Amino acid sequence: MPATRSGMTNSAVVWKTPTDPFLCQDIAMSALFSPIQLRALALPNRIMVAPMCQYSAENGEANDWHFTHINSLALSGAAMFCIEATHVEAIGRITPGCLGLWNDATEAGLKPILASVRKHSKIAVAMQLAHAGRKGSSHKPWDGGQQIPLAEGGWQTEAPSAVPHKEGELAPHALDAQGLRRVRDAFVASARRADRLGIDALELHGAHGYLLHQFLSPISNQRTDQYGGSLQNRLRYPLEVFDAVRAAFPADKPVGVKVSATDWVEGGWDLEQTIEFAKELKKRGVDWIDASSGGVSPKQKIPLSPGYQVPFARAIRQATGVTTMSVGLITDARQAEEIVASGKADMVALARGMLYDPRWGWHAAAELGGQVDVPPQYWRSQPSTQKELFGKTTFGAR
Repeated sequence: MPATRSGMTNSAVVWKTPTDPFLCQDIAMSALFSPIQLRALALPNRIMVAPMCQYSAENGEANDWHFTHINSLALSGAAMFCIEATHVEAIGRITPGCLGLWNDATEAGLKPILASVRKHSKIAVAMQLAHAGRKGSSHKPWDGGQQIPLAEGGWQTEAPSAVPHKEGELAPHALDAQGLRRVRDAFVASARRADRLGIDALELHGAHGYLLHQFLSPISNQRTDQYGGSLQNRLRYPLEVFDAVRAAFPADKPVGVKVSATDWVEGGWDLEQTIEFAKELKKRGVDWIDASSGGVSPKQKIPLSPGYQVPFARAIRQATGVTTMSVGLITDARQAEEIVASGKADMVALARGMLYDPRWGWHAAAELGGQVDVPPQYWRSQPSTQKELFGKTTFGAR
């Protein structure tokens, strides 16, 4: 006897399924494992592996570490994997080990990795395009993460204003009109290279105190021209970059933006301004807002707790209707399910949780009654109690 639809609860579909000769009970289909459409990109579930810097590139070029890292998480059960912050020019890197996509060598470094992913996984692959601005020229986190002096191999950074991130640091140079055009054009060139690589979607990094966020926040943006001062002026350059990237990337492929919804500093960037930014992005066809927070000031005071950034995604979604992703201390399957099912966000993005459990999507599907696509080499790992976890599978022997 086939299952029949009996109703809807938010984004979860409820089906009547006979599970006992004498009983018919309602079984709610997982909202987390329901499909979502982003332009021509059809995703089978609402999970993205969030972009996570690996600080392991050489001259911006991906290597064997990236091959291992990306191919492993391409089998996580998530619908989309977002490649780490990929910098659009060398001086835009956070650290000397950060990934880039600014020349033929950096493009070539990603080709074999993506070819392997496509061979063994159906996951969509996005890329986060980034520029660190004044937070560039930093040591790797495991080497302390502080600014590298010029005499020790660091480089002169650039930013909206000649204001250092921390007191005592070498101040960045303020970008002039020529510099603004150069950086914008670098984002465009990287977007075109990403498309040539077959990247399915792009995310512009407008969060965590990096260049686009530096233009948005009055803490870091002290310009007196058309790019500083009023909210409209501070939005101008990030919107110009978005427009340029959107025009350069194929119309059927989605482009999202990661934002810090608040600086967690009084007088800084906040949720109200973020919503205005999201409204402007919506007019321009943004496909998602990935709602994070913080990063522009060492004076920030972040009240960390599970799902602490979920209210930002919910507020942006409610105010604008834009598809949102929630990110930050989302580690539990039922926590993620509740976020999506209750309409607080359309998707969840997991970072540290995926590093700790590279099969997080499998385990969440097993717990919530979802399905994930898995290569046949791994079919035999399906638990005996989860016969449909990997969909329709066969595994025989003589």
